[in-house]
Amino acid sequence: MSMPADSPVLRDLGPSAGRGHWLAAGVVAAAALAVLAEPLGQRWLLCTFKPLTTWLIIAYAWARGRASPAARRWLLAGLGCSLAGDIALLWPDAGFVPGLAGFLLAHLCYLVAFSRDTRPASALGPLLGYGVAAIGLLSLLWPGLPGPLRMPVTVYAGTLAAMAALAAGRWWQHRHAPHRRHLAIGALGGMFFVCSDGLLAFDRFHTALPWGTLWVLSTYWSAQWCIASSMAPGARGQALAAKPVPPA
Repeated sequence: MSMPADSPVLRDLGPSAGRGHWLAAGVVAAAALAVLAEPLGQRWLLCTFKPLTTWLIIAYAWARGRASPAARRWLLAGLGCSLAGDIALLWPDAGFVPGLAGFLLAHLCYLVAFSRDTRPASALGPLLGYGVAAIGLLSLLWPGLPGPLRMPVTVYAGTLAAMAALAAGRWWQHRHAPHRRHLAIGALGGMFFVCSDGLLAFDRFHTALPWGTLWVLSTYWSAQWCIASSMAPGARGQALAAKPVPPA
């Protein structure tokens, strides 16, 4: 069954729908080449296509969320910090702390973006769940964490849990809103980020995972794509409210 030409969905998406499909294909292709770098022994593939994949996600996000310019700026800033973190982590040892700092800033930017239309109280339930998961993982990794990294990793884990919880609480608070589908995708992005960073930490500080790079990067880019998708496409998109939430 075809969709009417004057459908609100088509008016909302416009040409950005086709653009999104091409960018999605580009992300999948670039991500696949980045993941193949390790088994092929071609480091240049990782150095080229890992940053390119995140850059393509930024290009995808650029055309979205224009109804909420302030929140959109914060979300794009988070993606930019993530790109910086990606580049730093191309050097896993020397770049680990700068990469951690880049992603910490990214999660703080996402927290600000999500808080534009969400009361913190709505995230208390998800925060309990993500907090328990973070504490459990830290307890497992603690013996293998070098002393100087224990505090930074703990701060990062807490910030990541808060970001994922706020993304979930945001969807729950607006679960009856017209843009709830985008918010649900954003909540899924928070969950993917927790999975990705949990796998990365386990692989680095506990036990090497078979095909670890595949699992870590696939969940990471899924997370970033979903977070970018939490903003509705086009000027009519309302996934991030234009007005900040009044004090509770």
